[in-house]
Formats: sequence, C-alpha cells, structure tokens
Amino acid sequence: MRASSEYRTVMTAAETEIRDETEQVEAWRAEQLELAGYGATAAAELAARFDVDLHVATELLTGGCAPELALKILL
Repeated sequence: MRASSEYRTVMTAAETEIRDETEQVEAWRAEQLELAGYGATAAAELAARFDVDLHVATELLTGGCAPELALKILL
C-alpha cells in the first residue's frame, strides 16, 4: 500500500475531454458576458458559476441594470 504522499491522480481520457469542454464553455460564457457589458473580472467570475443563468445575467444589463448591481443580484 502506498503512502498518501505518494498517491498520484491520473485522469482518464474521458475526464480530460470533459474538463476541456467545460473550460471551452466557460470561456464562451465569459466572452458573451463581456459582450453584454460586464467587465472581464466579473464576466470570468459569472462564467465559472454554472448555477448562474447566462440569459438572466445578460438580460439584467439589457434591461438597464448596472453591471455592479447585476453582479450582486446574481451572486
């Protein structure tokens, strides 16, 4: 039996593909949020939160909500 300090995590090809796809989706979400009017930092934070609906986040801004307030509402 190996000591816990020697334990090494190896990802399968499927796990790597899922991670890559998740990163691509997150990057696309961040891009869409920036285009809607969020700053880069706020867009990245929102994009990483898959519990935040992208449509709701963008509709807040198109409805006249300030990005700072929309961020507080969504998070």
